[in-house]
Amino acid sequence: MVLVDTSALIALLNREDRYHDDATLVWRRLVLQDEPVICTNYVVVEAIALVQRRLGLAAVRRLLQDLIPWLSIEWVQPEIHEVAISVLLAANRRGLSIVDCVSFEVARRKRVSAIFAYDRDFVEHGFTPID
Repeated sequence: MVLVDTSALIALLNREDRYHDDATLVWRRLVLQDEPVICTNYVVVEAIALVQRRLGLAAVRRLLQDLIPWLSIEWVQPEIHEVAISVLLAANRRGLSIVDCVSFEVARRKRVSAIFAYDRDFVEHGFTPID
């Protein structure tokens, strides 16, 4: 099972992103394989907001029509949200987001094998980036 982060979705949509080419290759492999690919509803909301602001509504449409349908969305339950808040506050770091903390907890609970992300916070929290 692979968990997808907002950073990967943005890299896929933004041709000027430094990770775009790599993200495109990884995405093609993920679509062809049989392994489940998940993300949280928090990632979807964050991605929509960032893509709309940075790339516009046409890119939001591509996100919603071309990428999201390939993902299994994990809806965040209150107990996961609570754990994520605790992790966020304990980290005491401005750069760490609640969305990432939620993804960390979902990844742990689901025992994901790899993370599709271009965000160093995942490696710092012990997760393996996808090759």
